[in-house]
Amino acid sequence: MNNKSRSYSLVLLQFVLIILLVLTPRQENAYGAASEVVGMVGLAFIAIGSIVLLVSFLGLGNALTALAIPKDNGTLVTTGIYSRVRHPIYFALLLMSFGILLDAGYWPQIIVVMLLYALLSNKADFEESLLRERYPQYKQYAERTPRFFPRLGR
Repeated sequence: MNNKSRSYSLVLLQFVLIILLVLTPRQENAYGAASEVVGMVGLAFIAIGSIVLLVSFLGLGNALTALAIPKDNGTLVTTGIYSRVRHPIYFALLLMSFGILLDAGYWPQIIVVMLLYALLSNKADFEESLLRERYPQYKQYAERTPRFFPRLGR
């Protein structure tokens, strides 16, 4: 499988998992008396993830692509949110997924979230191998910047 086919396959699987996560039924009163509070926390994760996603999209500018293959006219972005985490879009998707999981309270979604994490890890491995080939400075950037979850402080 060539890079383009692999990239399209990863994106397709990513969207399938996200759709499964969103379309899974919501369990009423999943957490008993705490259901309302846990649901609100879940919605907060979804909101924060949405903001991180928007900031990440804007931060990439003309380098934005759904594919794991860097754009020919793109540049390596290491500023803004990308100075805190190498894959803030994936981080945002994981935040939102966790929020959906909390809000819906439906245990099979745990499996979907774990599959999504595994897929995003695989996609990041592939993407980073291509970024290292294209940008010599990527290795140093990767050594100082966390992959998915930003460090607190700093």
